[in-house]
Amino acid sequence: MVDLPGPRAASARPEGNPAALSRRGLLRASLASAAVLLGGGALAGCGSAAAASDPRTVRMWDLFSGADGALLDELIGVAGPDMPGTRVERTVLEWGPPYYTKLAMASAGGRGPDVAVSHMSRLAGYAPLGLLDSWDTGLLAEFGVREQDFADAVWNRTQYRGRTYAVPLDTHPFIVFYHPDTARKAGLLTGAGDLDLDAFAGPERFVEAGRELAKASGRQGIAFGYVNDTAQGWRLFYGLYRQTGNDFDLPVGGRVTANVDAMTEVIAFMRKLVDGRVNPRRLDYPAAIAAFTNRQTGMILSGEWELGTFRAADPEVGAAPFPTVFGTPAVYADSHSFVLPRRPDPDEAHRRRTHQAVAAILKAGQVWAKAGHIPAYQPVTRTRDYARLEPQSRYAVAADHVVLDPAVWFAGAGSDFQNSMSQVLQRAVLDGLAPDRAARAMVDRINTALSQPSPA
Repeated sequence: MVDLPGPRAASARPEGNPAALSRRGLLRASLASAAVLLGGGALAGCGSAAAASDPRTVRMWDLFSGADGALLDELIGVAGPDMPGTRVERTVLEWGPPYYTKLAMASAGGRGPDVAVSHMSRLAGYAPLGLLDSWDTGLLAEFGVREQDFADAVWNRTQYRGRTYAVPLDTHPFIVFYHPDTARKAGLLTGAGDLDLDAFAGPERFVEAGRELAKASGRQGIAFGYVNDTAQGWRLFYGLYRQTGNDFDLPVGGRVTANVDAMTEVIAFMRKLVDGRVNPRRLDYPAAIAAFTNRQTGMILSGEWELGTFRAADPEVGAAPFPTVFGTPAVYADSHSFVLPRRPDPDEAHRRRTHQAVAAILKAGQVWAKAGHIPAYQPVTRTRDYARLEPQSRYAVAADHVVLDPAVWFAGAGSDFQNSMSQVLQRAVLDGLAPDRAARAMVDRINTALSQPSPA
């Protein structure tokens, strides 16, 4: 099963009827109707256009709570001098499908906030549907934010039909964390004190390095929490698959083109990582975090968003880009980005204020970097202040080689697609499903998703 942000139209545009609604129009109408059923107050209370009364206030929806939410407040405060006279009002919504469904419904009805945070990987499910307005890149440039300020690998995903529909705030890659003393004892640090990525360059070398870490820690080598997780297996697999130099060709309504042999090789490697010598076999996400923070393992495969947790347990914790195991540099990642929910008749002066506010937030990205995220606005990562951030500056280069989920409407952060792929991978690495059969099962599930009519 795959998820769609909001109800899906029941039928395509009838042939020969110029007055008939397109699939996109039907979807908009369906989403707008759902918004009405939720009640005007339900959406208006979330910073909607209808609730806007102060022209100086830019209303933002986001999904950051806890420490990240507090950090975003700090970031907005630091950005204040670059957006004089503007106040940013945040509304925090529940992460996952509820957030993206509400964003789709509000956008379809033209009742969304001035700006919203979205994972870049979800853009293909929004821009083609007409649920977003494009950014004025000339106006962004006026406020000091230009295309060349972003890594190509990230900026290229902001585009749809030659227009920019997302402005990246960060890149949050899947990387490796390690305890430096354990890695040193295992002989896996360079003379400069960095992780020796060459020692992990190749499936056999990676496994051997994991066993050396196990010896050095006295317990296990590398933690990886994947059991019953909706995304971790897919994150590891897709980054490694892209390292083979392959990708999926995903024609909507057609059948996927994939290198099944390369998929099989990657899955076989993933099985070796949980052979009981490199990594404990049965680790869910919290158990993997605990194993690493309690120093039961010397390394963990995880997202940079866990930096705060790991640094609290080990102030000297090290981090590095995910090693290139299969020859082609590629690091699985996503990007928190700013999008403009559709407005039928946007107020140009207020849109200008929104562009200025987002540009100011990007330029204050040093604050956001404290959470571990790599600021997408590269002038921040080129400063001396950023170079002094440890261990963030050690893996910033990962932004040059990031790969996001395939750009199809059913994929992306929090999607059922990721969960479906992770289920197959778990059967392969834990329950004995042969790697070649797992690869074919993944292809079958991708073809099932492709056979469903695209809402675009």
